[in-house]
Amino acid sequence: MSSFGDINRINTNVQALDSRLSLNRINKGIAENQLRMSTGMRINRAEDDAAGYSIASKLNARVAGLDQALSNVGDAKSVLDIAESSFDTVMDQLIEMKALATQAANDTLGAAERNFIADQITALGNDINEISSQTVFQDYNLLDGALDGAGDSTFTGDFTLTFQVGERAEDTISTNISAVNVASLFETGAGGAVEGVDENGAVATIANIVVATSGSDQGAFTFTNAESVDYRNFLGAIDDAIEAMADRVNQIGVTQSSLSLREVTLSQAVTANSSAASRIMDTDFAKEQSESVRLQILQQTAVSAMAQANNGPQSVLGFLGN
Repeated sequence: MSSFGDINRINTNVQALDSRLSLNRINKGIAENQLRMSTGMRINRAEDDAAGYSIASKLNARVAGLDQALSNVGDAKSVLDIAESSFDTVMDQLIEMKALATQAANDTLGAAERNFIADQITALGNDINEISSQTVFQDYNLLDGALDGAGDSTFTGDFTLTFQVGERAEDTISTNISAVNVASLFETGAGGAVEGVDENGAVATIANIVVATSGSDQGAFTFTNAESVDYRNFLGAIDDAIEAMADRVNQIGVTQSSLSLREVTLSQAVTANSSAASRIMDTDFAKEQSESVRLQILQQTAVSAMAQANNGPQSVLGFLGN
C-alpha cells in the first residue's frame, strides 16, 4: 500500500529512485561484461575475485619459470650436441690413428715409411687439439678442460656445467665435461713419454713417442726414430684413448637422455598450469554473450520503468484540477 501512496508525493519519487538504482546496477553489469569480453579476462582487477586473482598470479609466475626452464633445456641440449659432434670427430681421428699404428707395427715397413706414418699420426693429434680449442659455446671452451680459453695451453682437467631445468633452485642437472686433447687422452710418464701396453699386457713407457710438455709443440706428439715395437706398444695407448672417448660419449648421452625426459615433463607442466590459470582468469565468451543479452533486456525494461516512475507524480495534477 505504501508503494501506491508514494505516487501522491512529488518531492521524493521513490519509484524513480528505485528504478534509477536498478538501472545503475544493470549499467555497471554491462560495463563489466563488455570489459571481460574486450580483454578476454574474467578477472581484470583483484576486486573481481581476490582469491582467484591470487591463485592465477602464482600459476602464471610458475608458468613463466617453467617456460624459461624449457628454453634452458634447449640450450643445454645444444651445448651437449656441439660437444658430442666434436667427440665423434675425435673418435674418427683415433680410429684412423689406430689403423696407422697397426700398419707401422708391421716389420715389413722400413724406417722411411714409419716416418711418414709418424707424420700422419702427429697431424691427427694436432687435429684433435684443434678440435678441442675450437669447440666453443658462448664463453665456454667445452673440451679444453677449463672454463675459458687461455692461449695455446693444453688442459687435462674437466669442468662441470650445471643446467637450471626448473623454476626451483634445486631443479638442476649437472654434467662433467672432461678435456679432450692429446695430453688428456694419452697417459704419459717422465718427459712426456707415452705409456702404452706391451705384448704381455704390462705398462710400457715409449721413450720414442712423447707428448711435448712445453714449447711451441706443447700438447703435440713427437716421434723420434720410433720402431715397430714402439708402435705395437702405442696400440695399447690408442685403445685406452678410444675407451676414454667412449666413456665421455656415454656420459654425454646419459645427460642428453635426462634433459629429453625433463623437456617432456616441463612441456606437460606448462600445459597443465597454463590451463589451470586460464580456467580462473579467462573469459567464457559463451557465458558472457548470454549475460550481455540478458543485461541489455534488463536495461531496456529499467529505462521503461524509470520513465513510468517519473510520470507517476503527474497524477497529482488531477487532484488539483478537481
